[in-house]
Amino acid sequence: MTDHHTTRRTQVQEALRQKTRSVPNFPAPGVIFEDLTPVLADAEALQLLVDDLAAAATTMRAELISGLDARGFLLASAVAYKLGLGLLAIRKKGKLPPPVITKEYALEYGSAALELPRNGLDLTGKKIVLIDDVLATGGTLLAAHDLITDMGGIVAGYAVVLEVTGLNGRDRLPDAPLYVVSEP
Repeated sequence: MTDHHTTRRTQVQEALRQKTRSVPNFPAPGVIFEDLTPVLADAEALQLLVDDLAAAATTMRAELISGLDARGFLLASAVAYKLGLGLLAIRKKGKLPPPVITKEYALEYGSAALELPRNGLDLTGKKIVLIDDVLATGGTLLAAHDLITDMGGIVAGYAVVLEVTGLNGRDRLPDAPLYVVSEP
C-alpha cells in the first residue's frame, strides 16, 4: 500500500467514526442501525468513501459493479461511474415487474428477498463486485451472490463500509475477497 493510499484510508475511516449515526433498537429491539446518512451528506466524506470502494473494486478486477437495495445503490452507482463501469441494481422483492429471479434470505431481525430481472441481462462470465453499506449476518450478500451466479456471473468480491463483527457474516460468504472500509 502506498503512503497516499494509507493516508486516504485513515481519512475515510476517521470520517466514518465522526459521522456515522448509531441508532439503538432499530428496526427491531437489540439491533443497532448504523446510519450512513450523515457520511453521505458530507461531500468530502462521500468522496473519500467512494474513492476507497473504487480502489477495492479495481483490485478485485471488477467488470461490473452491483449495489444492493437501497443504501448499496448509492455507493455502487458512484463507484461504477468513477470506474466507467455499468451498474447492476439488485432490488428488494416486489420492486421489479416479472419475470424475475428471486432469492430469499434471513436477516438478524427477520427475513427478506432480493430480485433481478430474468430477461434483458447477460451476466455470463462477468466479474461483478457487490457493494453494500453494512455486512451483518451475511444473508443479503449471500442472496445477491446466489442471484448473480444463478445468472452466470462471477462474484469477484464484496466491498462494504461497515461490518458487525459479532454476527460473523463474513463466514457465510462464498470464497471471494471481502473489503471492509472501516477495518484498520
